[in-house]
Amino acid sequence: MATDPFDLNLRHLRALLAIREHGSITAAADIVSLSQPALTQGLAKLERQFGYTFFERRSGGMVPTPMGEIVIERARAALDHLSQAAKGLSGVFQYPERLMTMTQLRAFLALAEAGSFAAAAHGGTLSQTAVHRAVGDLEQMIGGKLVERRGRAVWLNPAGKRLARGTRLAVAEIVAALADIGRDSGSGSELIAFGALPLARPYLVPAAMARMTRDQPRAAFKVLEGSWRELVEPLRDGVIDMIVGALRPYEIADLYQLPLSEDRLVIAAGSQHPLAGLDKPTMEQLASYPWIVAPANSPLREQWEKLFGEGPPSVTPPATPIECGSVMIIGRLLTDGDFLTLLSPDQVALQIRSGLLAQVGPPLEGTKRVVGITTRRSWRPTATQRRFLDMLAQAAAGERPEAGQQDLRESGWV
Repeated sequence: MATDPFDLNLRHLRALLAIREHGSITAAADIVSLSQPALTQGLAKLERQFGYTFFERRSGGMVPTPMGEIVIERARAALDHLSQAAKGLSGVFQYPERLMTMTQLRAFLALAEAGSFAAAAHGGTLSQTAVHRAVGDLEQMIGGKLVERRGRAVWLNPAGKRLARGTRLAVAEIVAALADIGRDSGSGSELIAFGALPLARPYLVPAAMARMTRDQPRAAFKVLEGSWRELVEPLRDGVIDMIVGALRPYEIADLYQLPLSEDRLVIAAGSQHPLAGLDKPTMEQLASYPWIVAPANSPLREQWEKLFGEGPPSVTPPATPIECGSVMIIGRLLTDGDFLTLLSPDQVALQIRSGLLAQVGPPLEGTKRVVGITTRRSWRPTATQRRFLDMLAQAAAGERPEAGQQDLRESGWV
């Protein structure tokens, strides 16, 4: 039977680490404050839940099996996430995470995601009273509030957000352990959760997903669309495991950026625009028409500012009456007026091919952007997730699909 991560016992997971370190159930029982018979029964239950034996009993002590090593390392990462989340939260207990149960964390996470006690209990395995009790117990452990209440609405305060993030990341490690050993958490498939930035949506993301579904039928996808600002906190929270799109031009302490390809922007206009199809427009010509620009502080906006900021002093920057990040809206505006805009070639390839839009001049040398994948530095992908990373790299490199399969760039779709 598939294992629900919340059905596991945190104390038993800690015991796995103690047995691994000391090679003895007796020593581990003392560390986690369980009797030896209770820990023996707990270990047997864990092994039934995961479906594998975790230790071989030898004359020199207990030695982890290969499957045991996988689960132990994931359990270590999960417990580290909880420990980091709880550090400094409590003025009552030094290690409050050691008192927490998965039942309490399930209820707390349900409340964090639902926004009310009633909604957290609706359709779940816990009653509204149980959710109240679990959250109250957690607040008692830390000696402070995790949530703020106003009428029926509930939202997390900073301490609550911190604990929710650690809980999500811990659960994600347990789910990854199940995937690593060939088990699932109840859905029959392995979820790949990621965010897609505008630059990756027209080609890179769908191309990789199409290849992945052919290669790994058990893979399932959860895709969030948004800007970098909208997706970076879900990434840190463990709601998604990667962001695909334009990379930031600077280092980020807790995130890792993997470059895949370089993108050079094009100037796009409606097919009836006076500059449509012009091979080498001058800066004066480009500045004489109104522009649609991307939102402030976005990479695309920065490239536009660089384009005109480095132009001749005699060229006055053009009017920018519209700020918009929607390619659909921008495409419609371009066909109805003399606007210009900067976009990735993949974003407007279909409209150009269909005759609605036109490219003005060649791709711009000074507007290079790096496209790639952003992940948490602590993230360790499963085999299926690593395969999807490979698919993204193949699509970004322009590698041909297998025989009999059409490339999206040549299909008329983009």
